[in-house]
Amino acid sequence: MTNNRILIIDEMHKSISPLLKKAGFDPVYNPDISREEIINHKEQFVGFVVRSKTSIDKELLEGQKELKFIARAGAGVDQCDEDYLASRNIELLNAPEGNRDALGEHVVGMLLSLSNNLRHGDMDVRNKVWDREGNRGFEISGKTVGILGYGNMGSAVAEKLSGFGCRVIAFDKYKKKYGDLYAEQVDMDDIYEQADIFSLHIPLTDETRNLVDLKYLQKFKKPIVFINASRGEVVPLKDLLAAMNDGTVRMAALDVLENEKLHFLTDAQAKTFNELIKDDRVLFSPHVGGWSFESYQKINEVLVDKIKHLNLSDGK
Repeated sequence: MTNNRILIIDEMHKSISPLLKKAGFDPVYNPDISREEIINHKEQFVGFVVRSKTSIDKELLEGQKELKFIARAGAGVDQCDEDYLASRNIELLNAPEGNRDALGEHVVGMLLSLSNNLRHGDMDVRNKVWDREGNRGFEISGKTVGILGYGNMGSAVAEKLSGFGCRVIAFDKYKKKYGDLYAEQVDMDDIYEQADIFSLHIPLTDETRNLVDLKYLQKFKKPIVFINASRGEVVPLKDLLAAMNDGTVRMAALDVLENEKLHFLTDAQAKTFNELIKDDRVLFSPHVGGWSFESYQKINEVLVDKIKHLNLSDGK
């Protein structure tokens, strides 16, 4: 391998450069670099380490003739043009193993907050309202939790739920024989029929964009607690609002939104968002599922280990 330079274009945990150097690479840490500067960069790199600052596409990479890999510091790769990368034999790496535990804990935390009315109860006490009956919660024990998508994230949620006395069932269209100690493999129809709680853990693709619409949600036989910690564009918020208004969804926890640039919502998006934020049955967090202090470093360790095991010889 003649070229061992790696361009890091996003803010990363400080361990990234020492780890890459120890692995024999020459990291160039430039998290403030603009898209235009990347496109016009004269220096050639063997790899890029990225988060989600810019789309990884032909325009960005065309001038990088020696590029062998893109390393995505996180799980989602929806901002990467996989067809273009494949056409150039550029490896696409990601690191879901690095933040699976953080994501699993976050989802369980959101569920516990909803089931115990913690946010509502906290606000009551701050306002000197001592309302025990109005903040009575429900137990996860004895409930059926349905998980859509049983990769690193879905399986982490199932594992974290294992001590709560609930039944966990999972459906993954693209896996076989994935049932394990923590979740029972079922068909999607079983989830529609049996789930009390439904948690999404699927990537954003052309197939999943707007997948969970009102028609989809109305297939559930019981009012569900709905959790989305995958990608916001999978769930049209207007449809989620409609499902909450008709009783299909009893509570919702949203770590992601279809448009996370909250100051640039369309009029229709703003109307829906304003309705949801007034509803104390909805719990929000700012896309921080998986974004813990520990995962920030573990993602680097996972990525560098995968980079070390690539075949980056010039004859590749």
